[in-house]
Amino acid sequence: MRIQVWLICLVILIGFASGVGRAGMCTEQSKEPFKIAFIMSGPVSDYGYNYAHNVGRLYLQSHLTNVETSMVENVPESAEVERVMEKLIAQGNRLLFCTSYGYLEPAEKVARRHPDVTIMQGFRSTSLKNMGGYAVDLYEPLYAVGMVAGKMTRTNNIGIVCAHPIPVTLQNINAFLLGARSVNSKLRVHVVWTNSWSDPPTEAEATKGLIDSGADIIGSDLSGPLTVARTADRHHAMTVSNQTDLHTMVPNAWLTGSRWNWGPTFCLIAKSVQDSSWRPGLHWFNMSDGTVELSSFGRLVPKALQTQAMALVEQVKQGKKIVFIGPLKDREGRQRLAAGQAADPKILSEMDWFVEGVDGTLPKR
Repeated sequence: MRIQVWLICLVILIGFASGVGRAGMCTEQSKEPFKIAFIMSGPVSDYGYNYAHNVGRLYLQSHLTNVETSMVENVPESAEVERVMEKLIAQGNRLLFCTSYGYLEPAEKVARRHPDVTIMQGFRSTSLKNMGGYAVDLYEPLYAVGMVAGKMTRTNNIGIVCAHPIPVTLQNINAFLLGARSVNSKLRVHVVWTNSWSDPPTEAEATKGLIDSGADIIGSDLSGPLTVARTADRHHAMTVSNQTDLHTMVPNAWLTGSRWNWGPTFCLIAKSVQDSSWRPGLHWFNMSDGTVELSSFGRLVPKALQTQAMALVEQVKQGKKIVFIGPLKDREGRQRLAAGQAADPKILSEMDWFVEGVDGTLPKR
């Protein structure tokens, strides 16, 4: 009799344990992933701004568990971004990266309607509690890029093809010029605006015009740098770049540039949202944390100059070299930074001026 009772109890216990196991498995399998979406203003094949963001997204996807990411390309900076964001939220995305500068106002409207969704806006800040900005000191490596260009130019004339005169672009141009003039006081930089993040025919025409006017090094600040770099290569000019490394694309013209490394940064932001440690405001990153780096050097750059550039990069990383520090005047002679004064985030985010040595119109925003 005791044996029968024992067997019955054993069967019940096994059944109970089995049920718990199945329930646990179902709970684990049904756990929904944390969904994150990226909204891009151009194609991720641009080998520039959108490409670098997508590389960061793929890094995020592969390095965080139970995370599902997606992206939408070619979303214009208009009310269209609202429609796309609403659709992504309806699909269950709880963190949205609005990567393009012009998305801010539509994104704020969506953020107000969805206080339970976290929205990160590229390179701009907002006062909303569920919305923050992410920004990186892109200009830091460009100071070293400018130094290399200042040593390599034969004509003392460098051209840069740019999209829009926003503060981030002006930081990049000014830092490049300051780096170039630190080794070549005769050098000038001429800027041409395309008024579009991506317009390959206009970019090619602007590049050709700069070369015809005497520029022997061409750079760019656009969604994608390939058109400018390849046009410079075809016309026997040297090239530098922003956002991605192009040494395999234009090996005969390539000097160096900056490259972005968004992956670890996106992971930090995503984890902070997941563990509820995320806070609104503008989140700044820089070269010291690896979010932006100096690209590889081309075969044209002498080894001694490469060593000099890398030493300069280390000085910036360690805070021994500050790119924007006074006394610093704009090209109209107005003092922008007093002696010993370093540019803070507010000054950088409001930059609307050129330093002495930059030629070209500066449209008012």
